Amino acid sequence: MTGRSAPPPARGGKVRAARLTDLAALGELSRLAQAEDSGARSLGLPVAGPPIGVFTLFRLPLGAFRPHDLLYVHESDSHLAGLLRVERDGHRDEWTIVELDAIGLGDAGDIRYRLVQACLREVAKRGATRFHVACADADGNVELFMQAGFARYGDEMICFRDVERPLPSPLTDEEAAQLGIRPVGPADAVALFRLYSLVTPAPVRRLEMSQIADWELHGSGSLMPRSSLTPILRFADVESFIQDAAEGAADPTAAIGFVQVGVAKEDQPHYLRVLVRPGADAAPLVRFGLGIIAARTERGADRQHGIIAPVRTYESPLEHRLEEEGFSTISTVTLLMKETLVRVAEPAMLPAVR
Repeated sequence: MTGRSAPPPARGGKVRAARLTDLAALGELSRLAQAEDSGARSLGLPVAGPPIGVFTLFRLPLGAFRPHDLLYVHESDSHLAGLLRVERDGHRDEWTIVELDAIGLGDAGDIRYRLVQACLREVAKRGATRFHVACADADGNVELFMQAGFARYGDEMICFRDVERPLPSPLTDEEAAQLGIRPVGPADAVALFRLYSLVTPAPVRRLEMSQIADWELHGSGSLMPRSSLTPILRFADVESFIQDAAEGAADPTAAIGFVQVGVAKEDQPHYLRVLVRPGADAAPLVRFGLGIIAARTERGADRQHGIIAPVRTYESPLEHRLEEEGFSTISTVTLLMKETLVRVAEPAMLPAVR
């Protein structure tokens, strides 16, 4: 016995797929869920309220809604009291819950539980293998997902750089070449996978099941490596860069680091994701990434909404290199995952025992 029990069913109302006619009500519900003292509950990712509310980050223009994405609502007395939105990674057939909101002082927890259960049932019919979610450890978020069969496997710090801070000048091609920084290509898949394996603890690697083939897709818009903020890259121009080992290094084919830059096309922050080998200095990659954002936005204030960067807790002290460039940690979120497949040990030869 684990001591956990499912919450009782919500009183009244029903869960159904969202309709086009629901969009205005959904926008208002999402806004209310991020307001302080509203009595509502949300994933709390990354912070509540302006300037970076969840709906601001993950708002979904109709043109970006893909055929396999799902949006569910909880309707009670002809009013929408809850919404859940889940996005699909078509390359790996994995689903991510990116918004889960409910209003109602007494029923918010029950409504959200019903929405999650309805989503899991529907997506399981489509053969999904994994579900992901990131949330603040508040308002019963973690407990709700663990009741639904999710496993907690990590935490991620959300760092933010305010728009008021000027961006550094971009590095020249010569300066980038001296540092060994260049755009990622399909041939870099092995080096990137090895870098990811060095940075990421074995239990997390086993859960995320990142493969070399996943890293080969960077040239076609792949969203590796996963983070709590990966969904916002749907609304950004994404570029990836690798930092090669210096000449004369013990392993010249190994990568020192990797930086992924997402320049926002919507009213949201830009994105920066950095991986570096243990013991390596991340400062050049952070500085290079900021310069890329400066170059792509041409320093135009009208296109600046700050920069947001996720850092796994096991990647420390990377957050300190970000702080040196003007970032501050604004939130810490919990990473959870649910698998629908049963892991079976592969057959192996064993010594004979008499």
